[in-house]
Amino acid sequence: MALKRFGLAAVAALAIAAVAPASAQQVLKVGSTPTGIPFTFLDTKTNTIQGIMVDLVTEVGKDAGFNVQIEPMQFSALIPSLTSSKIDIIAAAMFITAPRKEVVDFSDPIYTYGEGLVVPKADTKAYATQDDLKGETVGAQVGTAFVDALKKSGLFADVKAYDTIPDILRDVNTGRLKAGYADYPILAYNLKQGGFPEVRLVDGYKPVTVGSVGIGVRKGEAALLGKINASLAKLKANGTIDKILNKWGLKAQG
Repeated sequence: MALKRFGLAAVAALAIAAVAPASAQQVLKVGSTPTGIPFTFLDTKTNTIQGIMVDLVTEVGKDAGFNVQIEPMQFSALIPSLTSSKIDIIAAAMFITAPRKEVVDFSDPIYTYGEGLVVPKADTKAYATQDDLKGETVGAQVGTAFVDALKKSGLFADVKAYDTIPDILRDVNTGRLKAGYADYPILAYNLKQGGFPEVRLVDGYKPVTVGSVGIGVRKGEAALLGKINASLAKLKANGTIDKILNKWGLKAQG
């Protein structure tokens, strides 16, 4: 009788062990920002981070076999949080740049664009290049490729670093800032919402810093990066990436 009970218990244990791996998917923490609409933003109705990169990394996870847990944080905290293992993946409007590639491994490029220029609506000058604002005080977001490039240009009296893009828009909106530079799609989306009526996105401005957004992982995570790239290729081929871009008002590329 004891042997029979032991046999039944062993069978039950084996059955549980067989089921567990299939149901217990790995959960990876994903760093995203609350102010990068339409790439990432805080949806105040649900109090969750939403946007293109959230939709995309969620679909990648479904295909690659892991679940995602979105961790909201400021843009400047993304890389330190990744390298210190507080998060496992970066999914935000982050350009793949040479300095960043020294500390982060990036996926294949997802979307390519440059900086946009915003000025007060009352300023009707047709700015075409950064030289047109030589000697002025301008603003850009801390931690972005734009703020470093603007400072290195030597064109401006001062380049103020702001924590978020809405902070830049607020100072341009009130006339406290002559001009602001930031991710073109994010500026366009914010202004489309009507929250900054005294700000103008300059048509005809030619961006200097053009880059591609990618998903970031820690150095040495070759297996994870391989899974992400394989899933991105599949999602590109089946039209999922284009559908996500279209959902958030961006045109499909290449």
